Amino acid sequence: MRQYHGLDNLRALIAGRPTLTKLAECLQADLRDCRCTIYGCLGDNDRVVIAELVLEADSLLYERCEQRIDLSVAGPILRNDCVPLTFRLAGERFAITGRCSALPHVCGRDLYLSGYSGRAGDIARQRFQIPLKRLL
Repeated sequence: MRQYHGLDNLRALIAGRPTLTKLAECLQADLRDCRCTIYGCLGDNDRVVIAELVLEADSLLYERCEQRIDLSVAGPILRNDCVPLTFRLAGERFAITGRCSALPHVCGRDLYLSGYSGRAGDIARQRFQIPLKRLL
C-alpha cells in the first residue's frame, strides 16, 4: 500500500494554519531535487536498485484546480536481471513508498510503471500525482 513519510516534518515548516496552498509550496520546495528509486529482489531478500530516476526539468507543478502536485521523473534502467517490485520517491523530508509493477493488471500495486521497458540502458519515465487533500 502506498505510504507517505515525513508529513509531520513537512507540516512543521508551515507557518500558521496549514492550507492546501501552503502545503503545495512546501512540497514543491522539498521535491525540487527528488529521486525515484525502483527496487527489485534477487534471492530471498536481497533488494537491489534496478533504476534511479530524477526529476525532469520544469515538470514539478501545482495543479490548483485539481489540488495536487504533478511531477515526472526519468532515468536509465541499470539492470534487467529482476523485475520491479517496490519504489521510493524521496525529497529532502517527504517520501512516498509502495509496490510497483511494469505489468498493467497486477493486484496490490501502488504504481504502474508505464514507461518501463525492462532493458538495461533504456530510459524509464514515470509521472506522479500527489493528492494534497489526503496529506493535509
